[in-house]
Amino acid sequence: QVQLVESGGGSVQPGGSLNLSCTTSQDTFSLSCMGWFRQAAGKEREVVAHVNPDGANIYYANSVKGRFTISRGNAKNTLYLQLDNLKPEDTAMYYCAARNLNCYALLPRDNFFYWGQGTQVTVSS
Repeated sequence: QVQLVESGGGSVQPGGSLNLSCTTSQDTFSLSCMGWFRQAAGKEREVVAHVNPDGANIYYANSVKGRFTISRGNAKNTLYLQLDNLKPEDTAMYYCAARNLNCYALLPRDNFFYWGQGTQVTVSS
């Protein structure tokens, strides 16, 4: 049973920052492309960013490029998402996901096999 556990969400004002974390097993983490997705109320789940196991190939959605940074903490089997310069439209539930294959581009949700429960990010003044 693959488990992904997210943390780090919260409420911030526009322009603020948050750092999300996602922890899983070493086996899953070392072999998987890891990704972040988000789903706002009443909307479809959308891709945010992916990173391959080697950390060398990273993909971002245009809406977050330059503001969000995805990274891997290999020693802790943890995936991170640094969210800077947050906007109200970034408000959503953020999900961590894994697929035991590489990512060759920004991929939609049905390409990922394992999911966390989500952590809420709210940006409001």
